[in-house]
Amino acid sequence: MKKLLLLIALSGIIQIAQARTKSCCSAPEQFASLSSDITFVNKHENPVPFTYISEMGVAVTVMCNDGTTANGYALKATNPSNKFLFVFHEWWGLNDYIKQTSEQLFKDLNSEVNIIAIDLYDGKVAAVRDSAKAYMSALSPERANVIIDGFLTHVGDSAQIATIGWCMGGGYSMQASLQLQQQALGCVMYYGMPESNTERLKTLQADVLMIWPNQDKWINKEVVDTFKANMVSLDKKLFVEEYNADHAFANPSNPKFDNEAATNANNKALIFLKSKFGIN
Repeated sequence: MKKLLLLIALSGIIQIAQARTKSCCSAPEQFASLSSDITFVNKHENPVPFTYISEMGVAVTVMCNDGTTANGYALKATNPSNKFLFVFHEWWGLNDYIKQTSEQLFKDLNSEVNIIAIDLYDGKVAAVRDSAKAYMSALSPERANVIIDGFLTHVGDSAQIATIGWCMGGGYSMQASLQLQQQALGCVMYYGMPESNTERLKTLQADVLMIWPNQDKWINKEVVDTFKANMVSLDKKLFVEEYNADHAFANPSNPKFDNEAATNANNKALIFLKSKFGIN
């Protein structure tokens, strides 16, 4: 009997320890941990080679509060504007696909919004998944926060900012919106890890549009349902668009790119962003 009670007690301690370990990690750290999941890594086929040369966008470098610099790719609104869209890349880095997507968003938003695609990898771009795995696992949430804060300082206190991102960048789209506080207009996250810490989530001041493929084994139904429940309990606005598709379905560099679903999701994202920016 004593042995049985001891086993039950030990089991309870282990479960508590596991729960604490699971909850101790931030959303970016949870997603970064997927770099050790061979199934997740293999799910990401190497991107189709692509080169994009734009005459509209320019490279931008900003100073960070810790004395380092951060890089990005920027498109300036035709007329002076305090409206900004921060774009967050997938685990591949700020590649030419992201630059092309940023330019298309710029055009779709009638050139009325300043676009900044933020480089979280400090100049590194992955052409193969092993490199992407290494870059994502090496990115610390602290460095990402410093980079985002550098761009927040760059655009100024009067800037009104929405965010958008895919995969790893989907999670950072949410983290940036949390960091932006009252300057946040809206957050679009494609199959990214949502914030699960309700104490942190309660500070969110932006509505969220979540693009969710229901075949995603990592940002799965349990993750999404928990996020929905948390947002409801905190009286936050969340819109979830569900697609019968898999992780990374909207990435044109993905050999399994789902054009129909991606086009529909992009249209939903544009409607959401235009409503936040007050664009017809």
